[in-house]
Amino acid sequence: MEEIFAELPALETERLRLRKLRLEDAEDMFEYASDPELTKHLVWVAHQEIRDTRDYIKTVLDRYRRGLVSSWGVEHRNDRRLIGTCGYISWVPLGNLGRHARAEIGYALSRRYWGQGLMPEAVNAVISFGFRKMKLNRIQATCQVGNLASERVLEKVGMKFEGVLREYMYAKGAYRDLKMFSILRSEWTEDR
Repeated sequence: MEEIFAELPALETERLRLRKLRLEDAEDMFEYASDPELTKHLVWVAHQEIRDTRDYIKTVLDRYRRGLVSSWGVEHRNDRRLIGTCGYISWVPLGNLGRHARAEIGYALSRRYWGQGLMPEAVNAVISFGFRKMKLNRIQATCQVGNLASERVLEKVGMKFEGVLREYMYAKGAYRDLKMFSILRSEWTEDR
């Protein structure tokens, strides 16, 4: 795990560059992370001050330094701006506690870029990295019930709906139901 995430490589897609976050990304990130509409279905609350954003980026930079599971910053190749994040939020590697080889993906995208197919493009790159480099067997993602845009992203990348995890997460003062989606190595290989 440490060698993969300490030297997290950039991932290139047609319209995006997924790369390590930098402190210089704070203004771009604050622009979308402070949007209550974006965070409505997410665990975290909208950033109130740019300091919140800088603190988050510092946490991610520390995770890179320590070789821990982390997200990529999603940069629009034409705009050369940070427009979101996408990456792994948990990983049970092969050989650790058995042969599980599974991980979970999370993501966020600036509302300005919604509806353009950019997040499926980023998630596909992260899935490919997971199966090729991390040697995963299963990649999963959850979204809150009612987050239809996130559901569409997961369906577009070939993930299958598995069920509802009832009151699985406590966030913003209430228990939340989550929908679970996943894709298996065998399905991903068949698809490509």
